[in-house]
Amino acid sequence: MANSYYDPADLRKFGNITEWSEELGTKFFDYYGKVFEEGALSAREKSLIALAVAHVVKCPYCIDAYTKDGLQRGITKEEMMEAVHAGAAIESGATLVHGVMMMNKYNKLSM
Repeated sequence: MANSYYDPADLRKFGNITEWSEELGTKFFDYYGKVFEEGALSAREKSLIALAVAHVVKCPYCIDAYTKDGLQRGITKEEMMEAVHAGAAIESGATLVHGVMMMNKYNKLSM
């Protein structure tokens, strides 16, 4: 732990966020639980989506949690990595498409 800003043990403390704001914390966990229920998407599919998003938002706690969740749901390492690459492609595409704004501004200012 001494070499990392993130303490993996803190993930187990996540439920404690309700201690400082019970109403909002409870509402969050109610919402979170509802989101991950079976629906139009399976819990397995939602786990893969969550894993990809966890990488895009760079949350080490979420990466740990959804890697473990995925393993428990039978998601293979190849499926996990493909989901991570899908997230990375969207993230890099979003960065690059904003380059159009820079190009527009440059063209406008250099007229």
